[in-house]
Amino acid sequence: MQTILGANGQIAIELAKELHRAYTKDLRLVSRNPRKVNESDSLVTADILDAGQTASAVKDSNIVYFTAGLPASTELWEAQFPTMLRNALEASRAAGAKFVYFDNTYMYPQDDRIQTENTPFAPMGRKGKVRADMAAMVLEEMARGDIPVLLARAPEFYGPGRTQSFTNALLIDRLKKGKKPFVPVRDDRERTLIWTPDASRALALLGNTPDAFGQTWHLPVDAEPLTYRQFATMASEAFGQDGGYTVVPRWILNAAGLFSAQVRELRELLPRYKHHNRFSSTKFTSRFPEFAVTSPRDGLAIIRREADSSQPDPH
Repeated sequence: MQTILGANGQIAIELAKELHRAYTKDLRLVSRNPRKVNESDSLVTADILDAGQTASAVKDSNIVYFTAGLPASTELWEAQFPTMLRNALEASRAAGAKFVYFDNTYMYPQDDRIQTENTPFAPMGRKGKVRADMAAMVLEEMARGDIPVLLARAPEFYGPGRTQSFTNALLIDRLKKGKKPFVPVRDDRERTLIWTPDASRALALLGNTPDAFGQTWHLPVDAEPLTYRQFATMASEAFGQDGGYTVVPRWILNAAGLFSAQVRELRELLPRYKHHNRFSSTKFTSRFPEFAVTSPRDGLAIIRREADSSQPDPH
């Protein structure tokens, strides 16, 4: 039995598809309102904030994947995320299950350095501090050695379906509506983006590779990061538009935070958009050379086809 905690997000949905396709039909999806991804999925309704419910949800699992998310609210993150993770780790330990933690890069320095698995944590802002503390909790569990643990980290997303990210919201979702895309802060800085189905496929692969445990992994990305100028142009071309875009300065995004709670919650990430963002997945691609990374051009073409297929038939 392989169990996904926090089973309704885009990463979890793609993870369930890949686990079912390549590894096991014995899948348990856990959330407050779980929904089947595959017909054979077992659904468990549980609140991961409740230790007892989490323990029951994880019982008899061989591998547990923590992919739980929360809305972009600092107060919510501080109040709930550490408890959710602690409950998941304790439940996995009690079940004797392997633990796979899906992480982001909020705790990394927001500067030009190439990010590797050994990059020190230097969070800017309260959300970054929460994610640093959670990663430290997972690393402590790994060091304890009671159960096999691995940590898999992804940079900023772009992708199909309900992928939630700055890039999807400002560029791709606007293109879907026939609008000119927005680029945050600067268009001449390299941005490492990960295609969400690649992240999930890699997560499934790591979880089912025994010697991957006891380590931190950067999930696989295209070897050559694009500037936002290049990505925005490529995205516009994929949607048959003229390639124009608007760079939104940091001061405007900061000012928008006065009126929009969603923008306000993302302001602590804005310093990273002044710098190149270079995320290295060399460790992963060296260990798994057969893994095929989706190119940005191919990923954007898939998003365009998905958008076209969701349009109502005019006839």
